[in-house]
Amino acid sequence: MKKILITGGAGFIGSSLIRFLINETDNFVLNVDKLTYASSLDSLKDVKNNSRYQLSKTDVCNKEKMSDLFKSFQPDIVMHLAAESHVDRSIDGPAEFIQTNVLGTLIMLECSREYFNRYPKKQFLFHHISTDEVFGSLDLNDKSLFKENSKYDPSSPYSASKASSDHLVRAWHRTYDLPIIITNCSNNYGPYQFPEKFIPLVILNALNKKKIPVYGNGQNIRDWLYVHDHVRALYKIVSDGKVGQTYNIGSNCEKKNIDIANEICEILDELDPINDQNKIFSKKKSYKDFIAFVNDRPGHDLRYAIDASKLHKELNWKPQMSFKDGLRITVNWYIQNIEWCEKISLNKYDGKRLGLIKK
Repeated sequence: MKKILITGGAGFIGSSLIRFLINETDNFVLNVDKLTYASSLDSLKDVKNNSRYQLSKTDVCNKEKMSDLFKSFQPDIVMHLAAESHVDRSIDGPAEFIQTNVLGTLIMLECSREYFNRYPKKQFLFHHISTDEVFGSLDLNDKSLFKENSKYDPSSPYSASKASSDHLVRAWHRTYDLPIIITNCSNNYGPYQFPEKFIPLVILNALNKKKIPVYGNGQNIRDWLYVHDHVRALYKIVSDGKVGQTYNIGSNCEKKNIDIANEICEILDELDPINDQNKIFSKKKSYKDFIAFVNDRPGHDLRYAIDASKLHKELNWKPQMSFKDGLRITVNWYIQNIEWCEKISLNKYDGKRLGLIKK
């Protein structure tokens, strides 16, 4: 039974992690979240009244408030997920990403160091959750994979900010002996994901009979990881991982963007076929007819692929969800939870294209 301080716990991965911790473990959780546009307390409604869960609306960049939370909650583990995470938004406004992802991580490290020094005999761990995007792009035509020792070569303001935060975490371990672990994961998907991300955007645009935008020629490849498999890995790592180590988390599931869009449309054709009584979309026989190639993202990485063999061998973790099943579950969740999506769209995101550089 541990006290776990989670930053960014009202986000997509963070809320999934908290639901897992409250429902499947005996740990106590403090959720520290600024509650920005990408946060949703509706994602935590099933656990909000649990006696082992508490929420603090706090910005991780606020050193004074974060220090107070460390003193009052006295965590055994910090799981740092709070971050600006959408590449297109980082192209439009990079400063916000540097502020939250770099400065916010610095504040968290300093609060952790001060707390750890105050209780030197206490078992403590700072777990920094990062991304495979820090490694840059792999070639489309080879079989190379990102390993834990792959060189950093970020392409976007987002990935550069995450690379910076990774370096800070390692430096605090080497300089100050702060007990840390870093994880770099592949693209997550699943229920409750914010609609600006690729898979929910495709689902929701299709359901709304809107253009389904696919960047460039749709050949960019990502390694896809079901979010519940990811949070199981995170908990396994903080429970049994080695201090100072980095672990890659992926499911060996490489998919082209255009193939993802087509698979989603095929599932929708089965689960919610187009019923055009008013003949507005009479020429649309399949949701695939809404797919449209659009101008590519600036600096768009070609391919990501994770080598998670270290995690498999050392900690005996493997993904449980196949992509076929996970995608079907995800599509069906969005169909059944359209009110959650509409609330997000009304107040936070209207589906507008982001990340277009204006000349």
